[in-house]
Amino acid sequence: MTALLRWRPGRIERYVLLQTLRALGLALAVIGGLIMLIDYVEISRGVGDDAELSGLRIFGLMLVKSPAVILQLLPFVFLFGTLGAYIELNRRSELIAMRASGVSAWRFVLPSAALAFVIGLLTVTALGPMAASADGLWQRERTRLSGSTPGERQEAVWLREGDNGRQVIIRAAGQDRTAGRLLDVAFFIYTVGSDGTRAFSERIDAASATLSAGRWRLVDAVGAQVGQRAVSYQTLDLPSSLADEEAFERFARPQSTPFWSLWRQIQRIEQAGFSSTAYRLRLHQQLSLPLTFAAMAVLAAAFSLRLMRLGDLARMSAAAVVLGFGFFFLNQFSQALGAAEVVPPFVAAWLPPALAALAASTLLIYTEDG
Repeated sequence: MTALLRWRPGRIERYVLLQTLRALGLALAVIGGLIMLIDYVEISRGVGDDAELSGLRIFGLMLVKSPAVILQLLPFVFLFGTLGAYIELNRRSELIAMRASGVSAWRFVLPSAALAFVIGLLTVTALGPMAASADGLWQRERTRLSGSTPGERQEAVWLREGDNGRQVIIRAAGQDRTAGRLLDVAFFIYTVGSDGTRAFSERIDAASATLSAGRWRLVDAVGAQVGQRAVSYQTLDLPSSLADEEAFERFARPQSTPFWSLWRQIQRIEQAGFSSTAYRLRLHQQLSLPLTFAAMAVLAAAFSLRLMRLGDLARMSAAAVVLGFGFFFLNQFSQALGAAEVVPPFVAAWLPPALAALAASTLLIYTEDG
């Protein structure tokens, strides 16, 4: 362990890292440029048809929409970038010279994997939260530009709150985040007995409900307790254990939730009595991202090392690309299984990168040691 901590990259490692960084930059520029071009056209045809937007405005919306998609495709950046870097080293016979001088393949492959791992950590801790915030901004801007009322969303909202003696389930047909209101809302109130059993006691329907200072302000409400006639209220106040705006913020999309807020979001959703599977899956996917990047780098390097023995550049490059797309579809399939709760979120998030890392290590060992 002490020797590992004292390790410093030598001249060969620094040279390979420099070549890898250049290739990664080129791959990122190509993939990012394509994504931005597609997003620009999509925004101009979608949101641009609902509102008069200038080209500069569309470009600004593209800048907040594209980062989340680019980060999702970063494994391909490391696959294509690392493959291109090592193929170029192979074409110039530099890898052959390194091998002929007795340098192990692990010596000039592991630095690239370590670089990918470090960039993965940076992506999770810094770039990912910024992209998630930008995605949330894009979702709000798209809703504002496409809808007739800014901040209004016609999506059902379910909340749950209460304490040991009283539980309230809230269902709203829509929400207006600008005004801080739930629209067409129903409150189902339950009493909790000493043994923990719940009994339905009252239902209150209202045109709108606003959360402020620890209470719900209901407008045009109609309430009825069990066994009693309905009573109408012009306004009605109900105590609430939710913080202001929490009813709107707690159910942000997993993709729009920054990494540092995911665990708190999971706790809030579970306290509300809802499933947090999608958020747990997102959390584990973020944690496994450095391993994914490192596995793609090792996989690409392993394919490029075999080129000097087989001499079939086109076939091996195509095999690497096909395997990379296979990993992408496996990851999407595993994500779908995790979201459907067929497999635990931990397994759904960690299984694809673990398999990719094992496959890359096996191929590299076979190439190096025969």
